[in-house]
Amino acid sequence: MSERTTNLTTPAKAWTVRRLATAATQPPTVFLCLLLFGLSYTLVDPTSIRRIVGERTLSRSQVSDARQASASNVGRPMDVTLVVDAGQARLPREDLLLFRDPHGNPVPVQTPDDWSKRRRAIVEGMQSVMGRLPGAEKRCALDMQVVSAVQRPGYLEQLITYQSEPGSRVPAYLLIPDSVRKNSAGKTSAVLCLHPTDNQIGHRVVIDSDARPNRQYASELAERGYVTLAPSYPLLANYQPDLQSLGWQSGTLKAVWDNLRGLDLLESLPFVDARGFGCIGHSLGGHNAVYTAVFDDRIKVIVSSCGLDSYLDYYGGDEARWLPEQGWCQTRYMPRLADYRGRLEQIPFDFHEMIGALAPRHVLISAPLHDGNFQAASVDRIAKAAGAVYTLLGHPDRLRVEHPDCDHDFPIAIRQRAYQLFDQVLQR
Repeated sequence: MSERTTNLTTPAKAWTVRRLATAATQPPTVFLCLLLFGLSYTLVDPTSIRRIVGERTLSRSQVSDARQASASNVGRPMDVTLVVDAGQARLPREDLLLFRDPHGNPVPVQTPDDWSKRRRAIVEGMQSVMGRLPGAEKRCALDMQVVSAVQRPGYLEQLITYQSEPGSRVPAYLLIPDSVRKNSAGKTSAVLCLHPTDNQIGHRVVIDSDARPNRQYASELAERGYVTLAPSYPLLANYQPDLQSLGWQSGTLKAVWDNLRGLDLLESLPFVDARGFGCIGHSLGGHNAVYTAVFDDRIKVIVSSCGLDSYLDYYGGDEARWLPEQGWCQTRYMPRLADYRGRLEQIPFDFHEMIGALAPRHVLISAPLHDGNFQAASVDRIAKAAGAVYTLLGHPDRLRVEHPDCDHDFPIAIRQRAYQLFDQVLQR
């Protein structure tokens, strides 16, 4: 199916006209229809074909023409013109300084309050795909349990579990600097350390010096004096929660919830300064950090390495990446994204908007020049769009992008800049 899009303007309303060239291979008793913004088609018998655009319905003569077209074009190419109310179309990901007024019309963002309306719409778009973030119904006692403890140079390494919701315990590593344990009256800052994809040792990769190089940011930060928490990501290694029975529509949101409860756990520790947290992650951990921080402003500093580009640019837009259980559409991510295969521009949120939604907090994105997963040029376009929000809120300097000359990696020089940013913001 191919598609061309143009815009029309009438005195009363703006419309988007989409020309779809498709093959009419269905028998005349079936009409294939799509739900597209305000335009609704359903599978119906030709005797009751209806097309609704906004509040308009096809006339009787137009219905008759549609029946004839359906019957005469079986097995032959057919042009269909879809007229969509542009007032219901997705706001542009590249222009975050637009929001919808109470009548649904796009209008310029001029104040922080205007931006808050666009931000709410971004979060709604995320939840339309991820599922809705739970409330009190999933909160329960954390019941932290220490499974094992090992003294490391400069910090105590504890393997723990905590109850993030009824029926689900999250494995995590909690690293406590010796300086904190020796000072019973002292408090120190804490960082949530989200691990990259690893189906063998999972979250251990961010603490184990014998694992893959350049991934041990949890232990490095503990050596630097931070309390660090590294929870497992669902459906990797030894953490296999039953998402369906627990009521989750995506692994992404389950991970976000586990992370938020991890912050609750850090807040409960008497030696943690709970005025604000950091969050850092590479690859899977890089986008996990962004998703989590959008939903929780207790996170004041976000570091994402090799974690993102625009959904439109992911692997060059290869449609095979958007099949069920591929790429972003895997159960451990967001299965509903498979519904957008062939129409990625309609995904109701993107990293332009999510990075913008982090403003005015401090964000450092590392986008290597030779990353085979995510395009550095796409990250620059994301930062440009989000930067407009940072400027609006008076902090254009708080969004930084680094382009190390490497592949899908988190080199020491960039990690050091991240740690310095945590020092600057969390330890003042």
